Amino acid sequence: MPGTMGIPVRHCWRPRVALAAALLLAGGAGTLAAQERTSAQEAGLIREAFLHAWDGYVQYAWGHDQLKPLSHGWRDWYPASLEMTPLDGFDTMLLMGLKAQAARAKRLILDSLSFDRDFPVQVFEVTIRELGGLLSAYQLDGDPRFLALARDLGNRLLPAFGSKTGMPYRFVNLRTGAVTGPVSNPAEIGTLTLEFGTLSKLSGDARYYDAAKHAVTALFERRSRIGLVGSSIDVETGAWGNRDSHVSGGIDSYYEYLLKAWLLFRDPDFKRMWDASIAAVNRYLADERTGLWYGHADMDTGERKAPYFGALDAFFPAVLAKSGDIPHAARLMGSVYRMWTTFGIEPEVLDYFTMRPVEAGYQLRPEALESAYYLYRITGDRRYRDMGRVMVDSLLHYTRSEVGFTALTSVVTKERRDAMESFFLAETLKYAYLLFAPPETLDFDAIVFNTEAHPIRRTWSAPR
Repeated sequence: MPGTMGIPVRHCWRPRVALAAALLLAGGAGTLAAQERTSAQEAGLIREAFLHAWDGYVQYAWGHDQLKPLSHGWRDWYPASLEMTPLDGFDTMLLMGLKAQAARAKRLILDSLSFDRDFPVQVFEVTIRELGGLLSAYQLDGDPRFLALARDLGNRLLPAFGSKTGMPYRFVNLRTGAVTGPVSNPAEIGTLTLEFGTLSKLSGDARYYDAAKHAVTALFERRSRIGLVGSSIDVETGAWGNRDSHVSGGIDSYYEYLLKAWLLFRDPDFKRMWDASIAAVNRYLADERTGLWYGHADMDTGERKAPYFGALDAFFPAVLAKSGDIPHAARLMGSVYRMWTTFGIEPEVLDYFTMRPVEAGYQLRPEALESAYYLYRITGDRRYRDMGRVMVDSLLHYTRSEVGFTALTSVVTKERRDAMESFFLAETLKYAYLLFAPPETLDFDAIVFNTEAHPIRRTWSAPR
């Protein structure tokens, strides 16, 4: 617990977290909620936080990919900006009713964003942030120029799937189609189906869906005898490298997209792959020795490895809940909340045996809030809102800076790092806001979020 680890705290805040942890874990969340802000006030606080982050970007990083809040500077991922922060944050602005900010972001995107660039990009990141953002923008805003940009990007990414196995290379040059990075991982291979599939549905061009589905099927067919996947695979040979299996970064959203592709496209092949995969995950990765966590195991034997779980793994209660497995989702969410409140904010990676950080940083990640939102919307249980309230308070307290919000080098010391990723506006603040906003803000049951929290609506009728 925090007191035994010598973690420096601000006394105006720490007693509230201790009380929150005690009440929530004891099932007494309702008592705490009565002492807190109303849901409307909480949503307003989060909306103000978004404006603070956006204003910092506008002042110091306009036209670039992301803000560096401590140095009042900016960072581009590549030799030219891909307008990541405006595009990632655009649908959040629409959901929050920030019409003036959305209009300004839209002008920048449509006037400045070009994919005719002679440099390689990471297929996974550009797909979930850029392609996903454009598709969501088109569905929410209706401007066909968003869809035109999405199709242009999709065409430029298609050469990545040209390996012998059909699994994509990690990088592709947007102008020449040259590919690099044959050693990839399940997340980067399997987290393309929602975006490429939606592009096919909206454009009428089946190539995108077919390429992404073929890739994930090729990966699934190379799972081990016991049904697990490893951490790295060569897309040219299909040979596994690192055989460590888990639900953390590098594998995480592979599982997420098996379920969500079934929900969005109603393609029974995805349901078959999800059912087989989750059975293996629950059998070999679920670890109940100190509560419920999902740890690491050898993909071939199932032998338990490191007892590690972290910020990226915290998406899994949401996926379990969406699949209908509320018992596992609820227990795992309790572990996620314990991880968060032990340090006042979650670490990147935690050893759940010792309850000490393995990687102590916090990158403004959204997954814990994402899971609280899913569980609240699916179950209606107020304790998940109260968990979210505590997490939002600590997040805003420790990461707010004069300009925007900043990542932490360590959740133990609360030392800051000069970075505000675009997903903070796309995911973290969106899930936080939706947790407290009226349910009609976004019809949870009518959309599927991509892994960057861009909502996609199934506007097509007949299954493929």
